[in-house]
Amino acid sequence: MTEQLAPSDPARIGGHRLLARLGAGGMGVVYLGRAESGELAAVKVILPEYADQPEFRARFRREVAAARRVDSPWAVPVTGADPDAPAPWLATAFVPGPSLAEAVAACGPLPPRGVRVLGRMLARALTAVHDAGLVHRDVKPGNVLLAVDGPRLIDFGIARAAEETALTSADMVVGTPGFLAPEQARAHPATPASDVFSLGCLLSYAATGRPPFGTGAVDALLYRTVHDEPDLDRLPDGLRELLERCLAKDPANRPTAREVDEALGEDTPADTSDWLPDDVLRLIADRSAAMLALPDIEATALDARADERPTEAPGEASQRTGSRRRFLLLGGAALLAAGGGAAFWASRRNEDPAPAARRWVLGVQADLTGPQRAVGQAQERGVRLAVEQFNARDDKPFTLTLKVADDGGDETRAARTAQVLAADRDLLAVIGSTGDRTTGASLDTYDAELVPQLTASSAQEAYGTSQPRHFLQAVPGYGVSPALIALQLGKAGAKRAGVLIDRDGGIAAWQLGHTTFQSLGVMEIPAEPRVVPRLAGHLAPVVAQMLAREPDGFVYTGTPARAAAVARALAEQRFTGVRILGYPAADQEFLTAAGPAAEGWQIFAPYIDPAAARVRSFATAYRRRYGSAPPYWAAEAYDVARMVITRVAQAGGRPSRTRLYGLLAKGTYKGLVRTYAFDKNRILKGYDVFRYEVKGGRYAYAGEAAL
Repeated sequence: MTEQLAPSDPARIGGHRLLARLGAGGMGVVYLGRAESGELAAVKVILPEYADQPEFRARFRREVAAARRVDSPWAVPVTGADPDAPAPWLATAFVPGPSLAEAVAACGPLPPRGVRVLGRMLARALTAVHDAGLVHRDVKPGNVLLAVDGPRLIDFGIARAAEETALTSADMVVGTPGFLAPEQARAHPATPASDVFSLGCLLSYAATGRPPFGTGAVDALLYRTVHDEPDLDRLPDGLRELLERCLAKDPANRPTAREVDEALGEDTPADTSDWLPDDVLRLIADRSAAMLALPDIEATALDARADERPTEAPGEASQRTGSRRRFLLLGGAALLAAGGGAAFWASRRNEDPAPAARRWVLGVQADLTGPQRAVGQAQERGVRLAVEQFNARDDKPFTLTLKVADDGGDETRAARTAQVLAADRDLLAVIGSTGDRTTGASLDTYDAELVPQLTASSAQEAYGTSQPRHFLQAVPGYGVSPALIALQLGKAGAKRAGVLIDRDGGIAAWQLGHTTFQSLGVMEIPAEPRVVPRLAGHLAPVVAQMLAREPDGFVYTGTPARAAAVARALAEQRFTGVRILGYPAADQEFLTAAGPAAEGWQIFAPYIDPAAARVRSFATAYRRRYGSAPPYWAAEAYDVARMVITRVAQAGGRPSRTRLYGLLAKGTYKGLVRTYAFDKNRILKGYDVFRYEVKGGRYAYAGEAAL
């Protein structure tokens, strides 16, 4: 979606009148522009600090040359460029539709025939790329745009001639983890066969809604790409054999892009309404129509001419009403195809409420009915309390509306929930989601709509292949607690520690356990790490084997139920050393299932005890509002909500989503639980972690843990 032009943005570039911002990265800005011909274009402009670097200009010239060498109806064409201008720029035809990643996240997998048609179009685009002597090197769902007449392959920013490797560092991985080939994961040069591997990953994603090598931390994705077989179980009949060949580890065993085109054996239709589902067509139409609701700009002669509507030919009205699918396309996308549409844009603009009448909406996406519903419900109540307190103020500059969405802890549902929330033009920011997987599943959607997204509980170190620009992790990551765990073992005089990492606990268990092992090394405490698979049976034999090494400290990261089994096994072996539990496993289930064996276990968690002195005012207000004491995680969500509300109120007027994100990312806010400030990677600064110890069958608060 678009953002209004900033005061510092130019009015024109290379004969294009700039209308809005489409996006911004570390090296440039992409604008929506209108050429003198009236056609819309995506205009990439390089920032001045990079334009002054000769090596960067050389790279940009290669990008322009690469894009111009590709001749395919399924690749976005270059419409103009000047790499030698004071502000180098590149213009390509503008495709107003969503990316394949957005479409799958919002609408689910494509039908089998849709995947085959998509595959053939993209195979033809890659054939053109390879015939030009190039390798794309970053074929992924985010680089495929869906238009009314078919997909478009975009972003030749890292495309290279097949023989050119000198300007790529020997140890640099180029591409997107989860969609790049094994040879790219090993930092080897990419070849046309690498693009075919990526195409196979992309088509598997389009058909199943998930990448074939899963999601998670980048290092885990790269490892699985190199060593593991892809997950192709959900592929429809007729696609699996071809995609298995595309995803062969050995590049020599993969088909060429031209052979993929031939193998799919599906004629490319002239009318895409024949193969795209209704909801995807509606998304394309809505996105196309939204592009017409551009920020206010002064009228031009070109705009005035566009107000003259063409005369409708006899019979056209009845043709438009003859098909619901056709209507979805004509509802927005066909208006853009004419290259003007200013009259429709003006009518849309006049229908919008005045700025003062717009709602001020804060969103909450949480697991309210799924496996983490206790945490999600606590956070929803914490945010709601913050909003109600603000609205009760006599001096409030606006009234805030809270919009809550339940993703049920499900990844697919989370992506669709995010699509619904992000589509609300009045949404300022969203707090959520509750868990790691649902947070990761919603990132791309919020980022595409420039919605500031803040999580108060998801602590994952990395989220799959995404590199979100509008995301803030307002909770210490899983890498923080291990340093404190190792320090606690050192203080207790531990000479050797056992670290049991249970893969049944997912990414959280792996990151907590692996980082604890590394932190113990820094403390020079010998450690005995063991990793058990998700399907492992009884853990008592594993515990016995670890105790044979005579550790005097023991750390478990995994699930509450299996943590209880480990606690009982240690008790049976009369282990009396320091026992520490990764905090995602520390809930009531662990206490109940472990019974007396839970006594003495310690936990280092990022959530504060709601009875702690520093959050007493919050606890009092919570009890008054809801009639009970606040649970864990409610105070953290309350803090984050108050931070967002404070920044909105300080903006001096309704802020754009981008401006609000800047205020949040660059500011410092002193909350009740902790001080919130973020580093350049959008990660929370500081080590605010709290220690608990099981005493008398409950988690007794032991205060803030200090390094």
